[in-house]
Amino acid sequence: MTLVWVTGNSGTGKSTVCGVLRARGYVAFDADEDGFSRWIDRADGEVVVDPPYPVPGGWLDRYGWAIVRERVETLVEESRFSIAFLCGSVENEADVRALFDLVVCLMIDEDTLRHRLATRTTNTFGQHPEELAAALKWNPRMRAIYESRGAKIIDASKPVAEVVDGVIDAVQGLTGTTR
Repeated sequence: MTLVWVTGNSGTGKSTVCGVLRARGYVAFDADEDGFSRWIDRADGEVVVDPPYPVPGGWLDRYGWAIVRERVETLVEESRFSIAFLCGSVENEADVRALFDLVVCLMIDEDTLRHRLATRTTNTFGQHPEELAAALKWNPRMRAIYESRGAKIIDASKPVAEVVDGVIDAVQGLTGTTR
């Protein structure tokens, strides 16, 4: 199986890409919606069952969005899929990075990020000032981080069909398959 991590900052379109991949017949999971990720207390590792909304000031300094390694390992072990996509962004990505055959990072400019976070209806993250500040802080850092890790960088400000085509093309370059 080829396992692909589709990542990027909040608002770059990871969930949208996941939905289009599914609609095109690919096996794709949304790390936020499909039970792969959760909020944890960084101080003691406890899972936060019911996070506050809006988050109070300083909340994001103590709590983090983390992936559950065991869930990703189970996905890898269920090798009945030839290709599977896991779409998300987590702070403990280093814990699972070696489980992926390819990392694709979606990038957008700051104006697009602000617009998407302010207008999206499927997820409220980024609409609170503290969340928006965190997203804006990380956005310019993402390209350098992921390029240094050998990720395929995709301009996600393009129409979603083009973005998904770019994700699929990156996998085909790895596997030698055609669309």
